[in-house]
Amino acid sequence: MACGKLQLPEELAWLYFEAFDLLVAHTAEEKLERAESFSQCSSKSELDQQRRKMSVDTLQFLLFLYIQQLYWVSLRTSLIGEEWPTHRTRSPSPSERDAKNDSQNKNWDDQAHLSFVLSHLSEILELLVEPGQLSQSGQALRDCQISLEAVRSLDLLLEGPGSQGKAVQPVHRLLTRGPLQAQAGFSSLSRSFSLHKLLTCLQKHLTINPFGMTACRRVGKKLAWAQQVEGALKRAKIARNTHMAPPGSKMVLMSQVFKQTLAKTSDKLIGANVKIHRCSDAFIYLLSPLRSASVDKCRDTTVVLGPVETSVHIHSCQNVRVVCVAGRIVVGTSSRCTLHILTPTRPLLLPGNTDITLAPFHTFYPTLEDHMASVGLAVVPNVWDQPLLLGTEGLVNPDSSCFRLLPPAEFCSQVVPFHMEGDTCEVPGGLPPQYQAALADKQKSIQRWQKTVLAAGLDKEQKSRFQKLVEAKFREWLQETGHRQELDSLIPPSTSQLKTCDGDKAGPESMCGKMDARSSLTC
Repeated sequence: MACGKLQLPEELAWLYFEAFDLLVAHTAEEKLERAESFSQCSSKSELDQQRRKMSVDTLQFLLFLYIQQLYWVSLRTSLIGEEWPTHRTRSPSPSERDAKNDSQNKNWDDQAHLSFVLSHLSEILELLVEPGQLSQSGQALRDCQISLEAVRSLDLLLEGPGSQGKAVQPVHRLLTRGPLQAQAGFSSLSRSFSLHKLLTCLQKHLTINPFGMTACRRVGKKLAWAQQVEGALKRAKIARNTHMAPPGSKMVLMSQVFKQTLAKTSDKLIGANVKIHRCSDAFIYLLSPLRSASVDKCRDTTVVLGPVETSVHIHSCQNVRVVCVAGRIVVGTSSRCTLHILTPTRPLLLPGNTDITLAPFHTFYPTLEDHMASVGLAVVPNVWDQPLLLGTEGLVNPDSSCFRLLPPAEFCSQVVPFHMEGDTCEVPGGLPPQYQAALADKQKSIQRWQKTVLAAGLDKEQKSRFQKLVEAKFREWLQETGHRQELDSLIPPSTSQLKTCDGDKAGPESMCGKMDARSSLTC
C-alpha cells in the first residue's frame, strides 16, 4: 500500500514499519526467533517473504505515522534557543518561562510533547472515527462515537495513574472506570465513547509526563559516582527516576559531564531510557541492557553502551565515538563521529551530517551476550555498513559524501577496561574478514618488531636508553591523542572512595572503582 498508493520508496516504507515495530512489546524469544529466520534468507525475495509475516496494530501505526508527519523542528528555533518572535507573541508568565527554559533552551522536551498532543488532539481522535461517521469534507460529526477498540490505540501515546499513588495504567482503562468514565462519555452498553466528551475530558486532564526528563532532573535521585578528582563532577547533572517510574518510563539523565570517566553496570539501569546531554572530553560506560539511548550535543566524548533494545539517537554531536549493539541507530546534524555498531536494521543518517564513520562493533564485556539475549538482539542479521540516507525530500543516494566505512587499515579493537564476571570472551559474531585480517597484520608487525629488537644484540645500557626513548615517545603520543586523560581517569580511587551510584559499598553490581588501567593501555 505504501509503495503502490503513497508512492513511497520501498526502503522508506520499511523504515517506518520497522521503527514502529521496535516499540511493540515483543518478547525477547520472539525477537530472537525472527532474527534467526531473517538470517537464513539467501535472497531479497526470501527476506521480503519473512518481512510480510510481520504485523502491527493498524490504528496505532496510523497514529505513529501521523506524529512523524507533523512533528517537525524549526531551524530558527534550534539556532536561537527560543520561539521565533512574532507580532502575536506575548510576555510569558514565570511558570511558562520556566517551562520554556526546560523544554527549549536546555532541550528538555516534555513541554513540547504535551503542547503537540494538545494542539492536535482533535485531529488524532478523528483518525479513530469510523469512515461512515465523517462528513463529505472528512470532518467528524459532533455526535459521532469512537469504539473502545479504537480508543485502545491511544495507549501508544497516553497513560496515567487512576489516582494518587496508584500504578500507571493504559489510558483506555482509565477512561472506562471510575470518575473519568462519565466525563469521557463512555457507554458500557455500546462500548463506545462520545467524541466530543472524550476530547474535552482528555484536554482537561492531560499533564506533562511525570517520568520525563524535566521531572527526572528536578526530583530524581542524584547519582554519586566514584570520583578520581575532587570536584570533577561538580558541574555535572546525573540523576535517575528508576526508583519510582514504571517499566518503559525509567530514565537516567547524564548532563554536562566534563573530563571524567563514568562507568556503571547495575539492575537500576536495566530497561532504562538514557539521555547523555552536553558532555565533553568524557568517557562513559553504561554496561547494562537499556531500553533506548540519546546522545545529544556532546563533543570529544566516547560512549560505550550495553545492548539497546530500541533506538540510539545521536544528535548535534561533534567528534563523538559511540560503541553499541542496538535495534536501530539514528544520526542527525552531527560531524566527525565514529560509530562502532551491531544492528539488525540499516543505520539511518538524517540531514545535516558530515564526516560520519561507520565501523563494525569491536569490543565485548563478560556479560554482553547474556544482555543481548535479554533484549532480543542477535549477532545476525548485522547491516552496520548499509546506511539509509534520509534527506528533506526522502531517500538520498547512498553514495553521498556525508559518511564513509572505516578503512580496515585504520581499524583497532577496543578493550573494556573493567573486571567483571561472565562468559563472553570475544566480540559477538566475530569481526568482518577484512577487519580481522587487518588485526592479524598488526599483530604480525608487533612480532616482527620484537624479533628486530632481540636481534639487535643491545647491551644492558643500550637497552635501558632504548626503553627510556620508547617510553618518552609513548607518553608524547598519549598526550597528543588525548589518551593520557583516558588512562589517568582509569586509575582506581582509594578504598575509602569506592562507592556505587547510590552510596552503597562497592559490590558485584558496580564497576565504579574497579577500573583496570593496564587493560586499556595494552589495547
